Formats: sequence, C-alpha cells, structure tokens
Amino acid sequence: MGGVTSSMAAKFAFFPPNPPSYKVVKDEATGLLLLDPLPHRENVDVLKFPTRRGNEIVAVYIRHPMATSTLLYSHGNATDIGQMYELFVDLSIHLRVNLMAYDYSGYGQSSGKASEHNTYADIEAAYKCLEERYGAKQEDIILYGQSVGSGPTVDLAVSLPRLRAIVLHSPILSGLRVMYPVKRTYWFDIYKNIDKIPLVKCPVLVIHGTSDEVVDCSHGKQLWVLCQEKYEPLWLRGGNHCNLELYPEYIRHLNKFISTVEKSPSCRITSRKSTGHRKSTDRIEHPRRSVDFYEAPRKSTDRREKSRKSTDRPEKLNISEYKFNNIDKLDKFRISVDQIEKSRRSVEYQFGVSTKSLWFFGMCNLCYFKFTCNFVMA
Repeated sequence: MGGVTSSMAAKFAFFPPNPPSYKVVKDEATGLLLLDPLPHRENVDVLKFPTRRGNEIVAVYIRHPMATSTLLYSHGNATDIGQMYELFVDLSIHLRVNLMAYDYSGYGQSSGKASEHNTYADIEAAYKCLEERYGAKQEDIILYGQSVGSGPTVDLAVSLPRLRAIVLHSPILSGLRVMYPVKRTYWFDIYKNIDKIPLVKCPVLVIHGTSDEVVDCSHGKQLWVLCQEKYEPLWLRGGNHCNLELYPEYIRHLNKFISTVEKSPSCRITSRKSTGHRKSTDRIEHPRRSVDFYEAPRKSTDRREKSRKSTDRPEKLNISEYKFNNIDKLDKFRISVDQIEKSRRSVEYQFGVSTKSLWFFGMCNLCYFKFTCNFVMA
C-alpha cells in the first residue's frame, strides 16, 4: 500500500516543467558541462552526480570570492534550475555566499521520477558533493528550502546537528495539511515538516507571504513556533507564493540573517520573544515550552466555499528602493518569478483543478481515501 501511495503522490504532487527549460551540453574545447541556452559564467560549475537511489541529478555551483557560507538551495514546484538560474546568480552576489542549486529527480535534465523519497536522496547527494568536491564543512552550510523544497531541507537538517542555519521560504507543515487543517499526522502524508522541525538544532529563518493562496501563511507561522532556535521571521505583507524575491525586505532580511549566523556562537544573544510584528534586535531566541504563539491552520477555501479576499493590502513596490546594483538585476528577478508563475498556471490549466486540490490527491491513494475520508475529517 505504501508503494502505491508514493506513486500517487509523485503523480499528483510534483509538476516538473515539460519540456525542461534547458539542456546539458559538453563544450568540445574545455570539456566543461554547460546549460544551453543559458550564458556561461566563469564562476559557475555545471555538475552531474548520482544519488543513492540510482538517479543522476543536475546541479549548478556558483562561487563567490568573499564567501564564508555556502547556500544549498532546494527550489519549489513547477520550476527547474534553468528557469531560476539568474536568480541564483544574483542571490550569490548580493548575499556573498557560494550557492549550489539542484534539480530533483525527474526535474530539468535529472533522471528518474519525482517522489518524496527521491528528493531526500537528491539533497543528500548534493550535500555530499559540497563536502567532497568543494570542501564545504557542515558548520558553514545553510540549507534553503522553498515550498516543496522545505521537505528535503528539513529532513536533511535533522541529521546534521552542526549546520550553520536553514531558511524556510513559503514552507509547508506537511502535504496533507496544505489542503486540510488535520490535527494529527497520517501514514500516507508526505513531507511531515511539522514533526521534524522541533528536532532541528540550528537557527531557522522562516519567510512567508501573508497573501499566499497556495500554502497559507499559517504553515510558516506554526513551523516558526516549533523551532528550537528561532530567528526573527519575515512575514511579507501582501506577498503571494511566487513573488517574495521582488520585495526589498526579502534580500535585506536574508543579508541580516546570514551576517548574524556567520558570527561565532558566543556572539549570538537570545532575543526577546516576538510575534513577528515587533522589530527584533536581530538576535536568536531559544523557544520556551509554550504554545503562546501557536495559530491553528485556517480552513481551506477549497471545501466548496468561495475564497474570501484577503484583508491584507499588498504593499506597492517602489522599484527605486530596491537595493540591487542596477535595474537589469531587478528585471532578471522579475523574469525568473514570472517564469515560475507561468509554469504553475500551465499545470493548473492542464489538470483543470487547483494546485491545492492536486496536493491533496497526492497525499494518499484514491482507494484508501474513500475508506478513510470521514475519519480524516472528523
């Protein structure tokens, strides 16, 4: 039964861009791998390496001359590293970090099929490559998980007690909870972040948009509450699931976070408790045994009810305030985000149902669902 469930989840919950946005070609003169048709950069390596489950995944490694940290980036759904390439380059520049990003099995030019357990093997292979090929140490690595990428990110973080930090960008509590606010974890659920995040020992930054219609902001808030070593979160007012990179606060807050965790542990001071609405003193907080800030997930709007409009007014972006080197950089960010949104919408159009509905059907096989539907909703 478990194998059937995994297969159903892979079919309905993962949306690799079809066709992929790039091809991997070998340069005849240098023997280097390149992403076609993306421009070649001297500080970017294109890699292929195997996973313990027999797949071969594609990754890019971007070097920064002033870096003291390495970001291991697990991207969201319905995109690949070709679509996000310029964003990765800009993040490396503005955060002054080395950055590795990889495609999950079945995404881009990575072989195999997308599944929960394949993504766990994929991130393990990427981490192993950072250690063995680039000499990165566990205490210098920051894991970054966006949306579905929060699943493999949290899973790996649990087994790495000396990690420098992790960033959770629009994360999920679990696959089933994206659709329904269930109060317990079921065997057919996937990416059980809600059960794993309390085991993560390093500092955690959570970033979420308050108007996210794919993964409700309550997911990020509850994960933040459950962290052992929580950092001041970033709730982007009016932000949705695919545009957080366009907010000036996004890059500023990430820079602030990385600067803090790059200090020696003795320099980190416990901060006062905050709900995220007050300004933090940029210090890390050890959680108390309390559920003061726990917020129950809101009911899904997919339960045959029309969704209500958010009362949060989106903040208008002032492009002149965006702290990048020039307007071309901002355009590259916008293009990357537009490509991701276009890809997601094409998936929704193809299946004729919402992304949340597809998430739900990916959480359990249909036969089991018929038997347990009333039990789950009780």
